[in-house]
Amino acid sequence: MEKLFTVRLAADENAVEILDQTLLPNRVEYLRLETREQLWEAISELRVRGAPAIGVCAGFGMYVIAGKIAGDILPELRMAGEYLVSSRPTAVNLSWAVNRMLRCAEENNGSRERMLTALRAECNAISDEDIATCRAISENGLTLVKSGDGILTHCNAGALAAVEYGTGLGTLLLGKERGWEFHAYCDETRPLLQGARLTSFELDHAGIDTTLICDSAASMLMKQGKIQACFVGCDRVAANGDVANKIGTRSVAVNAMYHGIPFYVFCPGSTIDFSCASGDDIVIEERGADEIREKFFAQPVAEKSVKCWNPAFDITDAKLVTAIVTERGIARYPYTESLRELYPDRKSPSEATR
Repeated sequence: MEKLFTVRLAADENAVEILDQTLLPNRVEYLRLETREQLWEAISELRVRGAPAIGVCAGFGMYVIAGKIAGDILPELRMAGEYLVSSRPTAVNLSWAVNRMLRCAEENNGSRERMLTALRAECNAISDEDIATCRAISENGLTLVKSGDGILTHCNAGALAAVEYGTGLGTLLLGKERGWEFHAYCDETRPLLQGARLTSFELDHAGIDTTLICDSAASMLMKQGKIQACFVGCDRVAANGDVANKIGTRSVAVNAMYHGIPFYVFCPGSTIDFSCASGDDIVIEERGADEIREKFFAQPVAEKSVKCWNPAFDITDAKLVTAIVTERGIARYPYTESLRELYPDRKSPSEATR
């Protein structure tokens, strides 16, 4: 079977190429994103999704945009970066990658050739670092489980959410390569069904024993003793360890704590926002009502007059999180201390305002 890729710089360097994840599992199609508008739409509409993949896409995208600017690159690139960040404001890797590319542009604001050469190297470095980071996260995750464990997943945090391996699924994929056996139970993850469309697709193709469940069935599985650990990725971690992830994550964590099951969050250091003191400071993206009423249904399941509330994310309190698994190691509560020990080079909330 041909290996899929999630995001890469096109060979001609005039576009970012992505796997359109809105079409999975029924169709495998790739898109060329050549303009800032196409990049914005692809990120906003979840054609490319997952914190690491969004960051890599943004890095490549900023380089592609810079190459198409005829005049002074830096002012227009700043505007393009601000525009891209508005597509998914909760996903911190997006702003992180955009700001990294802008710093690179500012530091190499001499000749056009010098800036573009530097930006090209920087976006490729972001991609290469993501591969190494996800591998390290996956290695650390293997220390928390054993072959034969039942693992509950929510949303998708595998190779489809990164360049390779991913975060929350990387441990399963790496373990499978080494002959470990897992039984993955995948929450469907309403309303966009990332668990059904993406995680079950990805794990099944990797040869991992996979069972798809309704989100509301997770608690019963836990009671039956079939779940030994819960694995999730995240879109942002606050300095105190509060976690923003796909809606429904908090419910999994509450159920896991009740049943005495470890709840593990997997993320790269770039997803930890030390300028954000707690989950109360995280802006939660709210999406359209039709995702609940109509998407993936042949006919609407509720009338147009029925109000819908559709937050894309929820906040899982730090005390509900057993451990946060990063490329530098495993942090445990209290996270204000353990995350700082892993990332002493990152700014704290008070330092960020100076």
